[in-house]
Amino acid sequence: MHRFASLLLGLMSLVTAASVSAASCPALLDHRMRTFDGKEVNLCDYADRPILVVNTASRCGFTPQFSKLQAMYERYQGKGLMVIGFPSNDFRQELATSKEAGEFCLANYGVKFPMMELSSVRGESANPLFQGLAKATGEEPGWNFHKYLIAPGGTSVHSFSTRTEPDAAAIIGKLKPMLK
Repeated sequence: MHRFASLLLGLMSLVTAASVSAASCPALLDHRMRTFDGKEVNLCDYADRPILVVNTASRCGFTPQFSKLQAMYERYQGKGLMVIGFPSNDFRQELATSKEAGEFCLANYGVKFPMMELSSVRGESANPLFQGLAKATGEEPGWNFHKYLIAPGGTSVHSFSTRTEPDAAAIIGKLKPMLK
């Protein structure tokens, strides 16, 4: 009987922990998405850290920003930063498939941060995360490499234009207080 009670108590603890975890995920991040190579990512897993979300394109004049995004990721990952790239062909400058876009980023820029599958990032067809980001900031991407910095817990979202480099003082100034 004692063993059964211990087992039941253990199961209840797991269910409670899962419920608390799900409850602590902000609605903005409550999405499951796929990387360019088909792996599922639960954005709630990153809810406790700052996240820099960027819509990307492989054939854009701003594509060299990948180098700075990767450098930022390497520099601040240990302090909590997550960078996530969202390839999009909304501006007709992305390769044909998610796999091609992801492989391009790795081969040409050494990108090791998660790159999601191709999706739309603006308008009615935008993926759910970008719909939420546009609603939270009042700004949707006007071009490739628009950046959103999401505070831990989704408490605030900052929007940065394409021309704002990833290592610009405007972004770093908002990011540093969010780091561990």
